[in-house]
Amino acid sequence: MPDPSTYRPAPGTIPESPGVYRFRDPAGRVIYVGKAKNLRNRLNSYFADVWSLHARTQQMVTTAAGVDWVTVGTEVEALQLEFSWIKEFDPRFNVKYRDDKSYPFLAVTLDEEFPRLQVMRGAKRKGVRYFGPYSHAWAIRETLDLLLRVFPARTCKLGVFQRAHQIGRPCLLGDIGKCSAPCVGRVSPEQHRAIVDEFCDFMGGRTDLFLKRVEREMLQASEDLEFERAARLRDDLMALRRALEKQAVVLGDGTDADVVAFAEDPLEAAVQVFHVRGGRIRGERGWVVEKVEDLTTGDLVHHFCRQMYGEEQGEGDVPREILVPALPDDADALAVWLSGRRGSRATLRVPQLGDKKTLMETVARNASGVLQRHKLRRAGDLTTRNKALEEIAEALGMDSAPLRIECFDVSQIQGTDVVASMVVFEDGLARKSEYRKFIVRGNPDGSGLDDLSAMSEVMRRRFARVKAAPAEPAEGEMPGIDPLTGKARKFAYPPQLIVVDGGQPQVNAVAEVLSELGVTDVALCGLAKRLEEVWLPADDFPVILPRTSEALYLLQRARDEAHRFAITFHRQRRSQRMTESALDDVAGLGEVRRKALLRHFGSLKRLAEATPEEITEVPGIGRRTAESVLAALRSPETGKTAEG
Repeated sequence: MPDPSTYRPAPGTIPESPGVYRFRDPAGRVIYVGKAKNLRNRLNSYFADVWSLHARTQQMVTTAAGVDWVTVGTEVEALQLEFSWIKEFDPRFNVKYRDDKSYPFLAVTLDEEFPRLQVMRGAKRKGVRYFGPYSHAWAIRETLDLLLRVFPARTCKLGVFQRAHQIGRPCLLGDIGKCSAPCVGRVSPEQHRAIVDEFCDFMGGRTDLFLKRVEREMLQASEDLEFERAARLRDDLMALRRALEKQAVVLGDGTDADVVAFAEDPLEAAVQVFHVRGGRIRGERGWVVEKVEDLTTGDLVHHFCRQMYGEEQGEGDVPREILVPALPDDADALAVWLSGRRGSRATLRVPQLGDKKTLMETVARNASGVLQRHKLRRAGDLTTRNKALEEIAEALGMDSAPLRIECFDVSQIQGTDVVASMVVFEDGLARKSEYRKFIVRGNPDGSGLDDLSAMSEVMRRRFARVKAAPAEPAEGEMPGIDPLTGKARKFAYPPQLIVVDGGQPQVNAVAEVLSELGVTDVALCGLAKRLEEVWLPADDFPVILPRTSEALYLLQRARDEAHRFAITFHRQRRSQRMTESALDDVAGLGEVRRKALLRHFGSLKRLAEATPEEITEVPGIGRRTAESVLAALRSPETGKTAEG
C-alpha cells in the first residue's frame, strides 16, 4: 500500500492559485479529481495526518501513488476543467450519483419523419424531446392514454408501422381514433408533425391555451347543432383536465425550477429532485452517493449540479431557478457556468419562506425515505463485497484485495466462429463499459482454433496494449490517454487478478503467456465448472473454497458473466454467417442487395414466403433475380436456414 508521504509534493512547490488536481494510482490511472480556490491549502490537507481524514479519503490517499495539478485563472475555468477531467477519466473515488432505480421518461422522437410518443429509459439521445422523469412507466401510459384522443400521434414501433404500411390497414389505435394513422396515409407528414408539436406544447406547460381552445370549439359546435362533435370535444376537454389533475399545482406563479434536497450520514447521502415546470410537478428523481471525503451540503450541491446539468444535452434540462438547501462556496461561479449551459440566466437559491420553503421540506422528507430504504437494501452489500475481495486475496495468497478483476472465456463450435470475452469487475461490481469482445484469428496454417490456443492469443492481445503503454506519460500528456485521439487507451490499465473459465490446462496456458510477456504483478486463477474448483498456476491440486464463501460467489458471478457475454457474441456471429450463406450462391445478388432484401422483409422466412412480384418491389431486384432467390431459399439444402 503506497505511503502518502512518499509522493507528497515538496514544500513550497504547490501554488496558492485556483486550479484542478489529480491523484493517480501506481499504474498511472487517475482515481480522483478535485478543484480548489487555493491549491496549496487544499492539497496540504490530504497529507497533514492520514488517520484524521475521512475513512474514504484515507482509502483514496493510500491507494494513490502520485498527485499533479493545473492552475487556472478563475473559479469558472476550474469548474469547467474539473467537469472535463471527471468525464474523461471517470475516477473511481469521485462522488457519483447513481439512481436508486431506473426512471422512465415520456419521449418524443422528433428526429423521425413520423415522430413517435413512447416510454424511454437510459441515456438521452439527440433529436428526442423528453418529459419527466416519471415514477413509474404506467404513469406515462395512463397520461398517454388520456391525451391520445386529443393528440392522436403515432406510438407504435417501427416494425408495426412498416407492417401496417405494407398491408394498407392501420392498427387498433387507428381504428378507435387514438392514432391519426400516418402509416396508411390518413395524414401527411406535415399534419402529423403539427399534432406532435401541439402535444409537446401541451406537455411543455402551455395548457391553458389548449383548454380554452377546445372549450371554445365545443361551444361553437353546440351552437351549430353539431351535437356529436360537441360531445366528442367535451370528452376531449375532460381528458385534458384529468391529465392535468395528475400533475399537482405546487407553485402558483408558474415557476420553472428544480427543487433539490439531501439526507445524509457520515458515509452516504441521498438526493431527491422535484422538477417543477409551469408551477406543476412534472417528475421526480432520486440518487444515492457515497461520500469520498467529509462533504458539506454545499459540496453535495456542487457535485449534483455538475453531474445533473453537465452531461450531454444537459443544457436542455437547466431550469431558470434551482432551489437548494445550502449554497456551495463557489455558488457564483457555478451560477455563471449553469447560465452558460442554459443559454440564459440561471440562479441558485435557498428558499426562506412561503410555498417554495414548504415544497423544499416535502422534498427533504422524500430524500430521508430514499436514504432509509437504500441503507436497508444495501447494508449487507458493501460488507459482502469487501469480505469477498478479502477472501479471494487470502485464498490466492495476494498481498492486497484485487480491486480490478478480469475474467475471460472462449466460445466456439468445432473450431468455427471462435470468439472470446473479457468482463471486468471493479470493487466487486461489474463494469460493463470495460467489457471487451475478441474475434480469434488463429495461426496462418489453420491451427490455433482450440480453447487453449484461443485463450493464449487473447491474452497476448490483451497485454500487448499494457506493455506498449509508457510507464510514465511524457510531459504535457495525461496518463492512460492517447495524445493523438484524446481518448482513453484500450487495455491501458492492468488488473490485479485474471480469472479464466477452465481448470488446470487453461490456467497453465495463460501462465505461460504471461511469463513470456514478463507480466509478474498480476495474479491468475481458473474456475472449473464441474466442482467449482479454483486452480492456480503450476499447482497439482486445486484450492477448494467453501460453498457458502462470498469469494466463490464473486468468482462464479464473474465466470458466468464472461460465459454469457461470449455466448451472446458467438450466437451473433453464427447467426450473421448463416443468414448470409443462404443467399451467397444467388447469381447477381451482392452484399448490398442481400441487406436490402433482409431489411425489406425482416427475415429469411418472410422472404421465402414472398412472391416474385413482391420481391421485385425491392429496388435493384429484377424478376430473374427474384426467382433465383426463391429457388435458393426453397431448396431442400437451405430449407432449414430459411426457417431461421
